[in-house]
Amino acid sequence: MENNTQISDQYDDEIDLRELFSVLWAGKIKIIAITAVFAVASVIYALSVPNQYKATALLAPAQSDGGGLSGALGQLGGLASLAGVSIGGGESSESQIAQEIMKSWSFVEGFIADNDLAVEVYAAEGWSRVSNQLKIDNDVYEVETKSWLVEDAHTGKEGPPTSWQLFKAFSERVAVSEDKKSGLVSVSIEYYSPQIAKQWLDLYISAINKHMQVRQVEKVSNNISYLEAQIGKTSIAEMREVFYTIIEEQTKNKMVAEASPDYAFVAVSPSMVPEEKSQPKRALICILGTLFGGMLSVLFVLVRHYTRASPVWARLSDLKKEARSSALWARLSKLKNQ
Repeated sequence: MENNTQISDQYDDEIDLRELFSVLWAGKIKIIAITAVFAVASVIYALSVPNQYKATALLAPAQSDGGGLSGALGQLGGLASLAGVSIGGGESSESQIAQEIMKSWSFVEGFIADNDLAVEVYAAEGWSRVSNQLKIDNDVYEVETKSWLVEDAHTGKEGPPTSWQLFKAFSERVAVSEDKKSGLVSVSIEYYSPQIAKQWLDLYISAINKHMQVRQVEKVSNNISYLEAQIGKTSIAEMREVFYTIIEEQTKNKMVAEASPDYAFVAVSPSMVPEEKSQPKRALICILGTLFGGMLSVLFVLVRHYTRASPVWARLSDLKKEARSSALWARLSKLKNQ
């Protein structure tokens, strides 16, 4: 009895599979047509997306001191902490701080303003290899009048993009990552023009080095000012000697910071002008678009067939025919009465 049931189930499965293939074969024209439409649309979209190029640099955390200064500062670290002064040290922590600053809103805002990059960041929509010029979106920025046409979300008035909009647009093009094993930091910028991508990357790295240098100089200067004030408040000779020693080391630290243009990072592999585009991947777009169209067309044919084969659909069809018959009969009766 069980064997007969299994045979029957297998037979039903074979019938269902045959029916499935027959349905797909009957709807092959629709499947081919829908797939072709998606394939053509994918090609058109892939060709319409502008090329982008990625400039990348590999950086190493710079030594924050030299000539044995780190050892001297390490010996004085305990005394300095007792005096309420931080004398720094630890390249890894400074590197992590620098990376977070590079991603921060305030730093990016200042970087864009200092280098006058608002139009290139927010209004560019492509790049012409022939003329080596950016293509500016006229709906966002008018080049002739140098006026912004960005609509404010709150007031509805046209004007320049907000600081947040510029930050988001720039952040989408920048990637900063650190290799946990080696400690090396990779920074990349992706843009329409390969030359501009490299130029921005060099400026970006230079800006963070300058920022960290100024930050350290200000920090050390504040430490020195604080220590000098403490010297005037104590009459203990030993404490005054300790303060003078720490001030001497802080002064050396300040001199090292001021003399180091690559204060935060040193380029291990400097940026180069990229020769090959990083995106879009047009072949992949076309393949995925065609596959999606094929799956959607198969689903459409199957759903359409089984929906029409359902009792509910049959009942709706009968009701529709009855409605048409009733309407036709009413019209004929009306004509007959006339």
